[in-house]
Amino acid sequence: MNYQNPRLRRALAADYAIGLMSKAARRRFEELMRDDAKLRAQVAEWQENLMALTESVPDQPVPDRVWQGIVARIDPQRLHLPERRPFWSKLRVLAVACSLVLIVALGVLYNHDPVSASATLLSGTQTPALRIKAHAEYLQVEPLTLAAVQADRSLELWVIPVDGKPVSLGLVPKEGKGRVELSEAHKALLGTSVVLAVSLEPAGGSPTGQPTGPVLYQGPLAAL
Repeated sequence: MNYQNPRLRRALAADYAIGLMSKAARRRFEELMRDDAKLRAQVAEWQENLMALTESVPDQPVPDRVWQGIVARIDPQRLHLPERRPFWSKLRVLAVACSLVLIVALGVLYNHDPVSASATLLSGTQTPALRIKAHAEYLQVEPLTLAAVQADRSLELWVIPVDGKPVSLGLVPKEGKGRVELSEAHKALLGTSVVLAVSLEPAGGSPTGQPTGPVLYQGPLAAL
């Protein structure tokens, strides 16, 4: 198996984050991650994306009969197994509960406002600085380790198509958090293989329609 294949790596990272791997496959994948920082970053990105999905799902009380059914299915031979620490039993129940919440959250968001692609923009030192999630009508921008910007400067977000010139998507929201609305032309560009980049520009954005300042952060937009 070619573990350097980008599509395979993305799929394996997703399976690991969601918990779809068998124990043996999970152990092999964890051995790969020990020496592969980029693979660890992909897993971390999936985990954060999945956890974010639960934010819009309201808490619901779980009937006792449901919990009893879960425990009966995942631990049917409790009385016949060697003594185990209660912590691990509780952890297994919690893991099942989290999986159920994630499945519900995924279903809810797929029917409403799903994330179609995401990008983690890195600095020149390969430090994650911005996370950008593409929705149907807008980009959601979240700061990670964003450097401070002077009052007379702005951060401008660009989409760079393959063999094409940068196209401005607008200014990065204040303090790096917020939405960037998409025009129809922007949506068409984001549907292809592109790189997102952020440059440092005069206040209000580039006066020329092309980046005039240094490119501080960049990263590929990957479909989910």
